[in-house]
Amino acid sequence: MGKDKKSSPEGCGDLEKEQILPAGFEHEMALILKEELKPFLLSLAGEAVRGIRPRTGFGDLSGDGLDPVPWAAEARYLKTGSRAGGRVFHDAGAYYLQEPSAMAPAAALRPRPGEWVLDLCAAPGGKSTQMAGMMEGRGLLLCNEVVPERAKILSGNIERMGIANALVTSAPTDRLASLLPARFDRVLVDAPCSGEGMFRRHPESRGEWNPGLPAMCAERQARILDDAAVMLKEGGTLVYSTCTFSRTENEETVKRFLSRHPDFEMLPFALPGCPPSPEGTLRIWPHRQRGEGHFLAALIRTGTAEMIRQPSLRLPQPEKQAEGILSFLRDTVPVASWDPGRIFRRGEGYVYLPEEVPELPGVRVLRCGLHLGAWKGKAFVPDHALGRAFGAVRRVDLGGEEAAAYMMGETLPAPAETRGWAAAYLEGVPLGWVKISDGLMKNHYPKGLRRRLEP
Repeated sequence: MGKDKKSSPEGCGDLEKEQILPAGFEHEMALILKEELKPFLLSLAGEAVRGIRPRTGFGDLSGDGLDPVPWAAEARYLKTGSRAGGRVFHDAGAYYLQEPSAMAPAAALRPRPGEWVLDLCAAPGGKSTQMAGMMEGRGLLLCNEVVPERAKILSGNIERMGIANALVTSAPTDRLASLLPARFDRVLVDAPCSGEGMFRRHPESRGEWNPGLPAMCAERQARILDDAAVMLKEGGTLVYSTCTFSRTENEETVKRFLSRHPDFEMLPFALPGCPPSPEGTLRIWPHRQRGEGHFLAALIRTGTAEMIRQPSLRLPQPEKQAEGILSFLRDTVPVASWDPGRIFRRGEGYVYLPEEVPELPGVRVLRCGLHLGAWKGKAFVPDHALGRAFGAVRRVDLGGEEAAAYMMGETLPAPAETRGWAAAYLEGVPLGWVKISDGLMKNHYPKGLRRRLEP
């Protein structure tokens, strides 16, 4: 694709240089928006909107939150120039930085505690972590990302945000569909798309766009939606979303899906701060709402669906080590009760599984429930995920500078009377594990996560 010419629709000749847009894209927007084209184009020359969503129970610890995001009341718009992503609280999982419009699909899906929920195109994890908060740690959240490197980022964010009831997989969607027909109460398909809604946030993406891209994306979206349909229960809800404006990838993709799947119907819904969606679809426009471009559609499966139950996952039981692990958990982690029947060995470590987990033969599983830790000789060493999810009964409260030093892996002084495993905290947020002896805290913050952060 050659260099794009400067946009110059009638009445828009004075747009800034940053407003250069592909001509084919601008023509499509003119057909959709008509007299709203000018304010839309001007909005793309403005500042991108950012948001911050606190982890449940922590509140906004960044100090940079502004007004609530209407459709995600726990979230806030972020101040321009905020450095929240470089602070200790960010890496400690106290909040997740997420574009506000991207919070709408999970709000429309409304997962509930105890349900089986599937996020089929989940990386980097914003929507997964948002839905996990709604599920309150109960039920099963399967987060899938087909691209292995992106799946690693997804797994890291699941750990960072302290989520204990998730499986993170990296598999083609048709493989999951063959194993899990009619198993999920709710499915989210935030599909790969042409990314037109991100032109303001990522201006470089304008140069990657071409007139054939929406149709190419729509073909892939159709395949993913067909696989998602297989995995949804009768009466279950499917939300399809994109961050693009293209009708080919949005309304037309949904229309073609319904023609292929007569057992699905549109599901009307409403989100605060947005116009009602009696037809079951919603567009978020940057010149109308405070967010980047997004589309979502809600559908319900009305027809019968035959569930074929995949056998439950069978990992090796920890056998002789079980009592030692349980003893550690009961003494160290502030959880009311632990079910020994949900502790399994996976590789060299041990995991605590959700109440029911399906076997997934041939599927790469990066994260399997809550990673508890591993035995090193006769000693049990807790996993970072365990501390991030629940913290510890024995805790060491750090100041801001000490917390920043801890996140860099430094050894810190400890109260002389304290010994053994403890969690380092900053203002009530667990940072990670330390092991205390002789007045020092041996730092167990994972080496691969260490970086210089602001207090």
